Amino acid sequence: MRSANPMRAFSQSVALLVVSASLYAQVLKPAPEDQTRAREVFRQLIEIDTTHEHGSTTKAAEAMRVRLLAAGFAESDLLLDGPVDVRKNLLIRYKGKPGSSLKPILFLCHLDVVEALRSDWTVDPFVFLEKDGFFWGRGTQDMKDGDAAVVAALLRMKASHYVPDRDIVVALTADEEGGGDNGVKWLLEHHGDRLQAAFAINPDTGGVQGEKGKVVAIGVGATEKLYFDFHLTAKNRGGHSSVPRPDNAIYELAHALTKIEQTPFPVELNTVTRDYFSERAKQETPEVAAAMRALLANPKDEAAAAQLSKNPGFNSTLRTTCVATELRGGHAENALPQTAEANVNCRILPGHSAREVREDLVKRMGDPGVEIEFGDMKGKTPSHDPDDKSLPPPPLDPVVFGALQRTTDHFWKGIEILPRMGTGATDSIYTMAAGIPSYGISGFQIDEGRAHGRDERLSVASFDTGAEFMYRLMVELTTK
Repeated sequence: MRSANPMRAFSQSVALLVVSASLYAQVLKPAPEDQTRAREVFRQLIEIDTTHEHGSTTKAAEAMRVRLLAAGFAESDLLLDGPVDVRKNLLIRYKGKPGSSLKPILFLCHLDVVEALRSDWTVDPFVFLEKDGFFWGRGTQDMKDGDAAVVAALLRMKASHYVPDRDIVVALTADEEGGGDNGVKWLLEHHGDRLQAAFAINPDTGGVQGEKGKVVAIGVGATEKLYFDFHLTAKNRGGHSSVPRPDNAIYELAHALTKIEQTPFPVELNTVTRDYFSERAKQETPEVAAAMRALLANPKDEAAAAQLSKNPGFNSTLRTTCVATELRGGHAENALPQTAEANVNCRILPGHSAREVREDLVKRMGDPGVEIEFGDMKGKTPSHDPDDKSLPPPPLDPVVFGALQRTTDHFWKGIEILPRMGTGATDSIYTMAAGIPSYGISGFQIDEGRAHGRDERLSVASFDTGAEFMYRLMVELTTK
């Protein structure tokens, strides 16, 4: 047997590295059809009504399944399943390198959207429209932009014959926005083995932060609040409307809601929000920055808290928030109301439960005549147990943040990556509870928040950049 030639071995290694680098560059090189493909997927998703009230996530999931099959995905790698016919989810597995010992990466993408009434909008919310430099339609911000970017990335990988160093799993799911058939929760209960992953990426939170047209940071959802609804009811004996009394049910309920609104929850900082305000202070005006630093030094500084609370986003980051979102009362135009009801929606800081918040609300209202129950006005089962708490943030995985830094540098060299607390709530709460570290990451820049509101829209430039960002991130996460 001849002895190995070290120079020859070295030359072969260099050649392999050159080939790998070349393939890597080729995989990342965008082509005109990539943008077209992403926009086509976006259009198709927007024009499928996936509201809980009268839509179907199954239609959207099946449409994506048809696209993926046409692109060459095996039927065995596409699971369409769910508890009811109109609430099905699609689980997608993009096979990685054979024999890889690396655990898969999971991407969470909910397909459902909030109700949109045509009478409220200036355009049809379920017709994809490009106008004034924006894409219009329900879900353009929350979160069919992310759905389209992830699906388009899979299609692009398949077209380029890209082989990731591990499997990529994508969950396109139902009922994140409401309803009792949450897709991630249901899939974990019925197909938990298919969702096992080293970590999860959730494009439903995080994103590009801009100031006056300039990108200043990439926000990463590192922890989040807990969503919970409460049903408030006031009852009274009623009577003739010609003899008004101040104790009628609507007045009583209104007084209780006013007390909730006028007595905010106390300020509370955690490791993520402390880091967030510390870094955010570098971008703010001197007055706001001084308030942030004062509050970091003393969370009981009422003047600093009042200054920051003028900004709704900062206020939501500082404390648990509760707001009335629905009202119903009275039974006749000429009678004093005998019953009045309200839905109060709370976003609860990590470490606290709905049971704690209910007890606090009872004290704030100070009215035993107003009942407060767990759950909403429609009688739907709460999505969480009253004793559940949002989990503490996961460690900042160097694999995730290294890939994110490389991706970010491609678009915005030197821009800071800023972990933050999501003031809403996402499906990450289920994957975190299942032991899967979860991070909210998105490449979309939303300067005008219209999610859940009328005339929702996303700039064309933001979508194109965000779709390319997601593709590069997925490649960076799965390339040695």
